[in-house]
Amino acid sequence: MQESKHPYYLVREDLLPEAVLKTMQAKDLLNRGEVRTIHEAVDRVGLSRSAFYKYKDGIFTLNKLERERIVTISMDLEHRSGILSKVLGLVADFEGNVLTINQTIPLQGLANVVISVDTSFMVDRLSLLLDTLELQDGVKKAHVIGQG
Repeated sequence: MQESKHPYYLVREDLLPEAVLKTMQAKDLLNRGEVRTIHEAVDRVGLSRSAFYKYKDGIFTLNKLERERIVTISMDLEHRSGILSKVLGLVADFEGNVLTINQTIPLQGLANVVISVDTSFMVDRLSLLLDTLELQDGVKKAHVIGQG
């Protein structure tokens, strides 16, 4: 097994250097839309831009939202050519990334398909995706069966 070139560590916040913490604060300001530019963000938290650029790709929050970005969706699809392909295309259109696909053998013209989707880039559009899936020709039902 090859070891990662850059290992990760879980470190308590009070042990981190001030520049690393301020980098995370600046990233949070940007993510929440409270500031529009990196310059504004670093000015607000009292950090140099060079320190921000040094640490920005190496510090991330570990929170419930990060852990719950994977959603499992169950669907009943008609046994017709192209239906699953259209469903996967819709997921991609909504910026979802399909991680796994499990499909049963069709019985009485329907197959159950369960997909796990990384919703990191969907920005609160999951319910709209589900509504759109259920309106798709050949999809009989679609609902979330798990998150996490």
